[in-house]
Amino acid sequence: MDTIPATPLGKLLTVGEVAERSGLAVSALHFYETKGLISSIRTRGNQRRYGRDVLRRLGIIKVAQRVGIPLSEIQAAFESLPQGRTPTIADWQSLSALWKDDLDARIRRLSLLRDRLTGCIGCGCLSIESCPLRNPCDRLGKEGPGARLLETEN
Repeated sequence: MDTIPATPLGKLLTVGEVAERSGLAVSALHFYETKGLISSIRTRGNQRRYGRDVLRRLGIIKVAQRVGIPLSEIQAAFESLPQGRTPTIADWQSLSALWKDDLDARIRRLSLLRDRLTGCIGCGCLSIESCPLRNPCDRLGKEGPGARLLETEN
């Protein structure tokens, strides 16, 4: 963390203000900061102060997490953004384009799971009389462990 530059303190936000504005706990802000997702500067009294750009970054983090993007991928995407300025619409379009293919694949897998959930749990068991995805002679066991029928899109 850096120390306060010549910027007037009125333009910076305290950790409490950022928590209130973002709807996140102070502990979450500290966690995101330790992960390098956001950054603060320190006053002479060693208090954190944040630029207003952190609010947009936190918004992006919340949206990305809501759709299941891991923090490590969010952090990697943030490395393409310049520090100290609010991410723009163009920045968001670039970030969302990075995640689109992954999200489409997740949607396909979840749709497959939803559609097959009541008929089969994907394990290949023969215990359900009406199983539409029977596994004679445990042929799926040769393909590997786990719920083989739901791990592929076929």
